[in-house]
Amino acid sequence: MAIETSASVPDENSSHLQKASVQDAGPAPLDASKLKITLTQSPKALVPPEQLRFGHTFSDHMIVATYDPVTGWSAPEIKPYAPLTLDPSSSCFQYCTNVFEGMKAYVGPDGKPRLFRPELNMRRLERSVARFALPPLDGDEVLKLIKRFVQIDVRWIPAVPGYSLYLRPTVIGTRAALGVTASDSAMLFVIASPAGPYFPQGLRPISLLAVSDCVRAWPGGTGSDKVGGNYAPGFLPQKIAAKQGYDQVLWLFGEDNRVTEAGVMNFFVIVKREDGDGLDVITAPLDGTILPGITRTSCLSLASSSAFQKENSLRLQTHERVFTMADLAQWSAQGRLVEALSVGTAAIIASVSKIGWKGKDITLPLHEAGLGPVGMALRKKIAAIQEGREEWEGWSIACDREL
Repeated sequence: MAIETSASVPDENSSHLQKASVQDAGPAPLDASKLKITLTQSPKALVPPEQLRFGHTFSDHMIVATYDPVTGWSAPEIKPYAPLTLDPSSSCFQYCTNVFEGMKAYVGPDGKPRLFRPELNMRRLERSVARFALPPLDGDEVLKLIKRFVQIDVRWIPAVPGYSLYLRPTVIGTRAALGVTASDSAMLFVIASPAGPYFPQGLRPISLLAVSDCVRAWPGGTGSDKVGGNYAPGFLPQKIAAKQGYDQVLWLFGEDNRVTEAGVMNFFVIVKREDGDGLDVITAPLDGTILPGITRTSCLSLASSSAFQKENSLRLQTHERVFTMADLAQWSAQGRLVEALSVGTAAIIASVSKIGWKGKDITLPLHEAGLGPVGMALRKKIAAIQEGREEWEGWSIACDREL
């Protein structure tokens, strides 16, 4: 059962006139001010934080809005979490017209829920929607809805350091017809899942198997967008890596074995400079094959900040450039490869202990804390900003009630 707190019920007798008016004005854009809220009368029991598994538990409510090619976006709803009803011929099932985002809400010391750089998620969502030729979507309106959603389901944010409420905004094509063409109908939905550490082992380093016979992305493809079709092809290589004793795949590309990403995360290496003056922080460039991760750009921004470097007694130079497995092997042989990091929204920052390549392992120095000095400094800083314990360039955004 549910309680409807606000509603806008259309007059069925005027529906034809409304459609004619819409045709003249064009399809309606998504409008957060038209939000309808229906609260559940049967709240779920909270799961103890120590029992949470990433992506297995979901909060009481969800956001839903639909797009019709004539009328445009419907009034968005926050309503009890429930299955969706879709036609079997829908474009999302037949042609994978599915895009999504991953973001988190935290509770700060002031008790207010907060989002970490959500405007970057919204710009990326808009780009992904456009890349799949889905109906246009205003990310700023989506963000207004997400803020209200987080306010409503705030009890689902665990009050434990390192825990959060993972948010999954998703847009799918719902054109109910076969035929290889863009979907002129769509659905937006947002669900939320309380989450602890992404890797069950916590800060224990992960291992990677470098793979070159399968690729994650290619020039002109969708590697720079967060779309469903990017992920399923990685499941088989991941299973193969696991059978060989590795946690994740390190994706390579091209005859020169360029290093791209690790599993579903961006990848960094920390290398001693040849002149001995500090460390290089290196990651692959955004050449269209690399996802512009929010954690990635935050790490680059922090690492290049003189204030961050001074605070952590580090001398760092950041580089977005191509590097290869041969480079990694050479840096390791020279004793210059000091850290390798997988970074992303779910895990934040994970250290890498070894990389399997051509039947051998490139090993990384072990650190007592699980992360090296650069990885640990970045992780602590990002976590402090996310949880509202520190302010940094407006990255942590409080979820207000106003739409």
